[in-house]
Amino acid sequence: MLKLFEYNWQVRDDWFTWCETVPEEELLIKRIGGVGSILYTLFHIVDVEYSWICGLQGKPEPQEPPFKAYASLSKVRDLLTQYHREVESFVKSWTDEMEGLKLTETDSNGIAYTFRYGEIMRHVIAHEIHHIGQLSVWSREIGREPITTNLINRGLFE
Repeated sequence: MLKLFEYNWQVRDDWFTWCETVPEEELLIKRIGGVGSILYTLFHIVDVEYSWICGLQGKPEPQEPPFKAYASLSKVRDLLTQYHREVESFVKSWTDEMEGLKLTETDSNGIAYTFRYGEIMRHVIAHEIHHIGQLSVWSREIGREPITTNLINRGLFE
């Protein structure tokens, strides 16, 4: 599981670097499909990963920060840096014994749902991969080559 998180983090870093080559106004344009803009998608990925990991650590679910306060590439990167230390520490401390632990969440209607930790971890991985696919589509729509999402040759298994 650690390798897939490391893969996602590498791909995410590649997308942040890619974004440096695109005018910031282009990163903020609301797009069809996905959750909105290129920059908001990266913000959303970072926020969702952090939120779930906080839950798995027994911490209260953090409020999603207002995107308007982070609507620049440098501010989203700063948020990533702030959150990543904690996320990485938790992911690297993962053990097989944690797989079946349970987290109960209550939705806005008061309905409680119980999830296994392993299920949540895999959801976080898949969630990012899903949104990275959307970024690839949008990059082509604006005439830019997307970054490679190939797992092979990223040095993860050396």
